[in-house]
Amino acid sequence: MCIIKVMSVFIRRIAFFSVLFSLFFAAFPVFSQTEVREQGLITVEPFWRQALGGEILSLPHVQAQSAVVALDGGNIKAYSMSGTPMWNYSARGKISSFVTRSPEGTSYISRLNGTLIAVNRIGRELWRRNIENPFCAKPVIGWDGRLFVPVENKILCFTASGNLLWSKTYESSIIIPPRLDRNGGILFSLEREAYRIDPFGNTQTWPFSVPPAFIFLNDQQQVMALFTNGKIELLGANQDWFIGAQSNVHPDLLPMLPATPLAAAERRNSIAAVMRDGRVSLVSLSEGKILWTGISHIRENRAGSQDTEAEVLFDERGIYVLSRSGATCFSPEGRRFWFTYLHNTAAIPAFGDDGVLYSGGKDWILYAYKMEDRILQQKVLYGNSPDGSYGLGRPQFAYVPNVPLYENELRNQLDKIASAVSMGDVGANEPAWTTFLLNLSVSQDKMIYRIAAINLLGKLGSRDTISWLISIFNRSAEPSIKVAAVNAIGEIGVDPEGNALQTFIFSIIQGGLKDEQILTAIASATGALCRFSGPPLGEMGIRILSLLAANSQPPLVRRQAERELASLR
Repeated sequence: MCIIKVMSVFIRRIAFFSVLFSLFFAAFPVFSQTEVREQGLITVEPFWRQALGGEILSLPHVQAQSAVVALDGGNIKAYSMSGTPMWNYSARGKISSFVTRSPEGTSYISRLNGTLIAVNRIGRELWRRNIENPFCAKPVIGWDGRLFVPVENKILCFTASGNLLWSKTYESSIIIPPRLDRNGGILFSLEREAYRIDPFGNTQTWPFSVPPAFIFLNDQQQVMALFTNGKIELLGANQDWFIGAQSNVHPDLLPMLPATPLAAAERRNSIAAVMRDGRVSLVSLSEGKILWTGISHIRENRAGSQDTEAEVLFDERGIYVLSRSGATCFSPEGRRFWFTYLHNTAAIPAFGDDGVLYSGGKDWILYAYKMEDRILQQKVLYGNSPDGSYGLGRPQFAYVPNVPLYENELRNQLDKIASAVSMGDVGANEPAWTTFLLNLSVSQDKMIYRIAAINLLGKLGSRDTISWLISIFNRSAEPSIKVAAVNAIGEIGVDPEGNALQTFIFSIIQGGLKDEQILTAIASATGALCRFSGPPLGEMGIRILSLLAANSQPPLVRRQAERELASLR
C-alpha cells in the first residue's frame, strides 16, 4: 500500500510538471528540424571565435579573404577566413568607428584627432595625413584606388599613396554617407540637398524639403530618393518636367513602400529595402512596382528587441539583411533562404563573399558563422575588380590642343600642374592635365620635360596609368626615361594584378638588364608596391629583390634591395 501511495504521488507530480512545461513551451515555441527547414531558421554554432581584447566599434570589414575590426582601444585587428589572427595595428590613440578597405586590402582609419592613416594588408602603416576631423562615415574607394573621405562637413579626395587631389567644404553636416555611384563618383546628402560628385570634384546638387533616407541612381543616371514615408521620387522632376518623360520614370507611377525604410541597397534599377517593422521589399523602378515583400528576422524576433540600424547587401547571390539581432537571406525572386538570430552583439554583423557571417559580441569576441556554401567569385587577385575606369590610361582627344605648345608654354604648364599637385588642388583639371602629361611623356621634346611629365603622372596617382608607364619602360631605350617610369609606378603604389612586377622580373631575367640606375629604381618601386599591397604580390616582389640583392649585382643596387627586403620583414 505504501508503495502504491508513493507511486500515485509521483505520477501526480509528473503530470503537474508536464502541464507546466507545456505552458512554458507554448509561450516560447521550439522549432523541430522539419520546421527549421520550412521556415528557414538556422541555429548554428560559430566555426571559430577569437578574443578581441576590446569592444568592437562597428561592423567587421570583410574583404581580401580576411576580416578587419576596429576596437575601442585604438587598435584594428585582422583575422583570416579560418580565424587565424593575422595582425594587430595600434593607432596609439582613440579611433573613429569607421574602417574601409581597398581591393588590395589596405585599411583606412582615422584617429579622433583628425589623422587619416593607411595600413597595408599585413598591418604596416603606409602613410598618414592630417584631415582636421575624424571620419563621419566610411571612406569610399574609387575605381583607380583614389579615396573619397567624409569628415563632418567636408569631402576630401586622396590618391592611394596619400596625395590630396581636391576637397569640398559645405555649410552643414553630411547626413547620408557617401557611396560609389555607377560612374565611379559619389552620392551623398546634406540636410537640404543631395550631392553627386564625379571623381574629379565636379558637383551636381538637388534640393529637397524633407531629408531622404536613401539616394541612388537609376539606369538613366538620374538621382532618385527614398524618403522616410516610403515614397520614391526622381529628384529634379518637379523643376524639369520633361526628365520623367525622357527616362520613362514618372514620379506619379513610382511605388510606395508600406512602412518606414530602415536601410536599402540598389542594383540594376532595383531597390531592396528593409523597413522598421522587419518587412523586406524589392522594388523595380523600370516596372514601377514592388515585385515582392518578405519577412526578415527583425519582424520574427520573438525577443522583442527593436533594431534601429540595419545594412542591406544586394549582389548576384541575393539580398542580405543584417542587424544586431541577426541576419536574413532572400533570393532575387523573394524566396527566404535562411535567417538566424544573434545575441549580445556590439555592432551590425558583416557577411563575406565566402558565405560567412562575422559578428562582434559585447563579450569582446569575434564570431564567425558559416551560413551558406555559395561563394561570390572575385575577378582579381584581391577583391572585386572595379566596375570601370576613369579614362586616364590614355590621352583623350577632347583635351589635345590643336597646335603644338612652344617650350616656354610647356614649362609654364608643367609648373602649373606641379604647383596644383603640391597644393592638393588638381580637381576638375585632372583629365586634361593627364592627357597633356601622357602625350608629353612619349613626345620628342626635351628629355627634361618628358621626365617631369612622367614624375607628375606618378603623383597624380591613378592606377589607370600603370599600363602606359609599363609601355614607356618597355619601349624607351633611354635609361633616365626608364628610371622615371619605374619611379612613377612605385609612387602610384597600386598594382593589384602584378603587371608591373611581372615586367620588372622579365626585364631582369629574360632581358638581361644591367643598368645600375634602372635596377636601383626597380628595387625601390618593388618595395613600394609590396608594402602597399602585401602578399600575395610579396612573393614575386621578394623574388625580384632577392635577385637584386645577389653578390653579382652592383653595390648600390644590392644595398637598395637589402633595405627594401628588410622593410618587408
